[in-house]
Order: sequence, then C-alpha cells, then structure tokens
Amino acid sequence: MQEWRLADAKNRLTELVNKVLTVGPQIIHRRNDTVVVISKAEYERLIGERPSFKQHLLNPPHTMEDIDLERDKSSMRTVDL
Repeated sequence: MQEWRLADAKNRLTELVNKVLTVGPQIIHRRNDTVVVISKAEYERLIGERPSFKQHLLNPPHTMEDIDLERDKSSMRTVDL
C-alpha cells in the first residue's frame, strides 16, 4: 500500500483514485489520523452480502416460538396527580 500525506492526496486525487482501482488500497495520513481508501468492490467484498431491512423482516432468522409473549403480572406503579 502506498502512503500519502493529505495535502498530496488532495492535489493528486485522480492519481490516488486510479491507484486504488489498479493497485489496491491506499493510506492517507493527516496529523495523528490515518485512513485507508479502498474501491467499492473491495468494500463490498469485505462487508459481505447483507440482507436489506425488508428481506430481514420477511425472512427472519427466528420463529414465533422464540418470542416471549407472557404479560408482566407485576403491579403497576402509582402516579401522583
């Protein structure tokens, strides 16, 4: 991985992006901070396939038997009016 100072990365952004796409991840330093720039394809490979919220709701990894539907029978709290 090539390392860049933030000022150089800003001045040579096109070159940075081309290197990310052809060579691989690039490191950018800013004072005490460091970031890694990766391609979208690499990002998607790293996070893996995730179901959408809708898919999660329609295909839950649990069954209704896993849900506790028992009502709490403790007395209610008193409210001062």
